[in-house]
Amino acid sequence: MDTEPLLVVDAANVVGSRPDGWWRDRAAATVRLRDALAPVTHTGLPGLPPPVEVVLVVEGAARQVPGTAEVRVVAATGSGDDAIVDLVRTVADGRSCVVVTADRVLRDRVAGLRAQVRGPRWLLG
Repeated sequence: MDTEPLLVVDAANVVGSRPDGWWRDRAAATVRLRDALAPVTHTGLPGLPPPVEVVLVVEGAARQVPGTAEVRVVAATGSGDDAIVDLVRTVADGRSCVVVTADRVLRDRVAGLRAQVRGPRWLLG
């Protein structure tokens, strides 16, 4: 059984939470987020001790963003929310899972699967 915590990030939602011009190049904004998440693998986050498996779920214009050694990227073939719910469902009992999103419907869906939910501010500081 895998015991390291799982951090699942709703890329579109987190990227869209900051008015930094992301709309001009969604893929580039997603790459910046992916790269900013890389240290989390080794440092963890408040309430999420290292090592952490980091998964970034992408969709739409960011679907072609590749993963790295530190951050696994999952390209949603349909809805990014559905892909996140599917990931959370695969988490083994006893493994901590945190989903980062501000999407209220998604928050309710994954909370029903016993995942913790945090907003973008928790992740981005």
